[in-house]
Amino acid sequence: MRLFLSAGEPSGDLHGANLAAILKRRFPDAELVGFGGRGMADAGVQLLYPLTELAVMWIGRVLLNLPTFFHLATKAESYFRTHRPDAVVLIDYPGFHWHLARHAHRYGIPVYYFVPPQLWAWAGWRAKKVRKHFKAVLTAMPFEDDWYRARGIRTQYVGHPYFDEIAHQKLDAEFLAEQRAKPGEIVALLPGSRTQEVLSNFPMMLNAARRIAAARPGVRFLIAAYREKQAALIRQELGRESVDLNIELQVGRTPEIIELATVCIAVSGSVSLELLVRLKPTIVVYRVGRALHWLGRRLATVKYMSLVNLLADAPLFPEFPVTRDEHAAIAARILRWLDHPEERAELVGKLLELRSRVAAPGAVERAAEFLIAELSRVPQHRGVP
Repeated sequence: MRLFLSAGEPSGDLHGANLAAILKRRFPDAELVGFGGRGMADAGVQLLYPLTELAVMWIGRVLLNLPTFFHLATKAESYFRTHRPDAVVLIDYPGFHWHLARHAHRYGIPVYYFVPPQLWAWAGWRAKKVRKHFKAVLTAMPFEDDWYRARGIRTQYVGHPYFDEIAHQKLDAEFLAEQRAKPGEIVALLPGSRTQEVLSNFPMMLNAARRIAAARPGVRFLIAAYREKQAALIRQELGRESVDLNIELQVGRTPEIIELATVCIAVSGSVSLELLVRLKPTIVVYRVGRALHWLGRRLATVKYMSLVNLLADAPLFPEFPVTRDEHAAIAARILRWLDHPEERAELVGKLLELRSRVAAPGAVERAAEFLIAELSRVPQHRGVP
């Protein structure tokens, strides 16, 4: 078995690594090659390029990296031509992955989307690209499966692989005990895994924290940094002026910080699914420039930006997609939850009901089984169409 896998973001690398590990366990001699990150490499994928190190977003950053993307597309095409993998499995990361799909399709190689991009939210017209170049889409959410099927695209609903990761997390008991021994309710600040997200959103989170602390001096704040690179940016922001807060920065402790928190302020993203599993009342924020906000409002075709709200079809997590610092409104929502535990408890009950309906692990195993069944029907030698 020879597969080409590609992931361009940290969350995609995580899902790709879990998929690769299952495939390697079932087929130890499987040849797995592609683009990704450290997780996929550790799981046995031979990386042609560490694509997750780019993890770029927003048009300006993409344009700056265009030469790299062109180079990688050419590298992938060369691999497709010379090595003819049995299938190409792409994980989210639209834009660049359209090019890989087109090249693979040209050489008669079946292409599958695992955790597809959220076209239903902002780019419905791109469904025709998926229909043309992909053999099937392995969908993560029930409404997403319905959306793709309604547009004539073959799907296999497997569930969201993030629930697999959460189910296998092992929290650091010593760290939890150490933190719980300290007094004060904890507000978690989760500024995201991308550099641009941290730069745009953490200053607003910090200003909200100041306002919360002024109203409730006993509150503690824990900041979750994805990696040291993001932690350095956060330290820079904390060092710009005197920060009179009971605040700690931790690297690589996101699961523990969420578990410890009474309430959270988080950037929109897949972390919301972990917040759902751990039943944490959360404010979801996302700050962008005015031009992108204007464009997003005109392209968006869904009511919510949080996956939790989309799954619930209700605003369980208050959302702040903003162009300016809205820390006062964010702080007011957090203080309301802290001051009214009965309202928190009511929300936790709604999250518990939603979790029981949608948060079933096993998505990666189901995806692997589907791909194995598909590949058992793929002819071993293909010619260029």
